[in-house]
Amino acid sequence: MRRPLSVVEPLRIGSLELSLPLVLAPMAGYTDSTFRTICLERGCGLVFTELVSSEGIVRDNTRTLNYLSTQPGERPIAAHIYGSDPEVMARAARRVEMLGRFDLIDINAGCPVPKIVRKGSGVALMRDPYRLREIVHAVVSAVSLPVTVKTRSGISPDNANISQVARAIEEGGASAIFLHARLASSVHSGPADLDVLCRVKAEVSIPVIGNGGITNAQNALFMLKETGVDGIMVGRAAIGNPWVFAEIAAELTHNKYHPPGARDWVNAMTRHLRGLYTAMSHENNQRKRPRPYPERAACNRFRGHLTKYLRHAGCPARARRALLEQEEVEPLLRLVRKALQSPHFDEHRKQ
Repeated sequence: MRRPLSVVEPLRIGSLELSLPLVLAPMAGYTDSTFRTICLERGCGLVFTELVSSEGIVRDNTRTLNYLSTQPGERPIAAHIYGSDPEVMARAARRVEMLGRFDLIDINAGCPVPKIVRKGSGVALMRDPYRLREIVHAVVSAVSLPVTVKTRSGISPDNANISQVARAIEEGGASAIFLHARLASSVHSGPADLDVLCRVKAEVSIPVIGNGGITNAQNALFMLKETGVDGIMVGRAAIGNPWVFAEIAAELTHNKYHPPGARDWVNAMTRHLRGLYTAMSHENNQRKRPRPYPERAACNRFRGHLTKYLRHAGCPARARRALLEQEEVEPLLRLVRKALQSPHFDEHRKQ
């Protein structure tokens, strides 16, 4: 069902209501707590943890539980868990709910990473919709939080069974489907299949949130209009550009979008890197044998974000190279301020 762009309704997922239907996708190595908070402050309506092992949760594995760490006020947020055993998934979900930090629990049925798939988890669950329904039902029965599923349009061109999978998810009692409209075999390449989103939206009665290929407000509004999905999930386009949510939110609410200036970029990068360093230092202190260079590890982890931040901010390529070589937090941030607040930077952005 297509709808006019002027109509933007709250996104209701079970008992949870989002005033704007904008969601940050879970991305391993990227959606850390500080980044999630930055996105929420810029118009994102819901964020996800990184992928968390249900086995690690029930075994009380410290490293796994660190993925469930959040900051005060980091709401609403979904715990994004994976596994293939209904009983273990249910126990993990109960443990997550008891933490009191989360607003919903999401089951991953779309990750194509081989080490996940080999365990029968992630997108491997699409091979057996009945098994997936069992897992959803077990988790729904174990918790009072809304339960959702993130999946894909299929595994490969000859195994694109999203219609059966979507029905199994709904029959299991899930409150919504987050649908990455690409095949697992395509990973992140190629356009999102809007026809798949439109079809699945017509086939199930629970909300469907579209994911794939959203890079700006124009893409987001086009997907909403052409498919009738209930919301938009943004992934890689948010890396280094949390203002993508502010841009989309401005279009949805018919407000003027104010692009970030140099100071905004500096403040976001400063907050993000310092927050990441604090979290990684805490995790390092939990190790039986702490690593000697947590600052270097934080800078290395931040590098993927930094590359995108600097490119979106308009930092010249020659300046970006020097910044990416830094391995200390404060010296790196001093160079960021110097690069982005210089007159040459402003002149470069105007060209």
